[in-house]
Amino acid sequence: MAKSGDYSMILKLLAGLVIGALLGFVVNDSIMVVVASIRHILGQIIFFLVPLVIVGFITPAIVRLGQNASKILIAAVALAYCSSVGAALFSMCSGYLIIPHLSIATETESLRKLPEMVFRLDIPPLFSVMSALITALFMGLGIAWTKAQTLSNLFSEFEKVVSWLVNSILIPILPFFVACCFMGLAYEGSLTRHLPIFVTMVVLVICGQFVWLALLYSIGGLVSGRNPSQVFRYYVPAYLTAVGTMSSAATLPVALGCARRSPVLSATMVEFMVPLGATVHLCGSVLTETFFIMTISLMLYGTLPSIGTMILFCVLLGIFAVGAPGVPGGTVVASLGIVTSVIGFDQTGIGLLIAIFALQDSFGTACNVTGDGALTLILDGTFNRHGQLGPLQHSGSDS
Repeated sequence: MAKSGDYSMILKLLAGLVIGALLGFVVNDSIMVVVASIRHILGQIIFFLVPLVIVGFITPAIVRLGQNASKILIAAVALAYCSSVGAALFSMCSGYLIIPHLSIATETESLRKLPEMVFRLDIPPLFSVMSALITALFMGLGIAWTKAQTLSNLFSEFEKVVSWLVNSILIPILPFFVACCFMGLAYEGSLTRHLPIFVTMVVLVICGQFVWLALLYSIGGLVSGRNPSQVFRYYVPAYLTAVGTMSSAATLPVALGCARRSPVLSATMVEFMVPLGATVHLCGSVLTETFFIMTISLMLYGTLPSIGTMILFCVLLGIFAVGAPGVPGGTVVASLGIVTSVIGFDQTGIGLLIAIFALQDSFGTACNVTGDGALTLILDGTFNRHGQLGPLQHSGSDS
């Protein structure tokens, strides 16, 4: 069953995109002066909250991992991270091969110049994105290793505060930020020039998601020695549910039912990995974001990021994906900091990334959910090859 909040968020983002674009074609300079100021202020609020989101989500996640550390848990999280990073690197390589051959206009001389802001309010973040990431890693590891219960409770409470900030402030202002960004794109003439590329981008990433799923299930079959088709053939209902709900959490009951029907998975591993994967495995989302970032970089800034920059981004994106908040577009929200600090996007690039990502968010979620079956197969073949954790579900019946 779909969550109304998930639908509402996507619809608001799309409404912001459409309304902003339409208004951008007809507004005059005096209105765009105000819009430019509003966009700047909303962007400042978003970028102020980003370091807090990093510390608030990643630190408690590391603490929880340390408190429940086990060989299988560490292997599962590492496997989810490798899958996400692998998907990002696959998308990066595909981007370098495909994007230069797309008909992307990079000339900016003919674009209409945006007017200066009538009011400017700068809200500098408390610390940089990289400082936030290192703080989260070191604090999380330190708290886990020393079993500092007071700090553990403190960051658990801080996580609740940050979740409230994300859901009550960050997420609600995103549609308005997107609307302002698209008003600017339409006003300067960039939107009509690049509209066909937006559609091409979405089609390409969906194809890329299926390629990555095929690779994951092939690896699962090789590692486990079992037929991967006996897993993914049962995942069709979960895939379609994820497309409809746009939420891994909302799809979890269906995904568990699908995995339990597989005759080559054990119930123990299914009940462990599928819920965990719904939280930490976001291969489809990172694949999408990586390709979109490269395309938008060429579209708006005239060049693709360097290979070294993209590799660093992919490695960091995998970390942010593990700690991403469970909201529509959570991967983009969690990674806004490295998009600006590593890739160098400005507010226009961020707004465009959020809006285009929303167009395919349901398919990215479906890829994430379906990929959990492949990771379950890999873990089951590694730690339960001889049935020591429980027998395989040979009956294939629903449970």
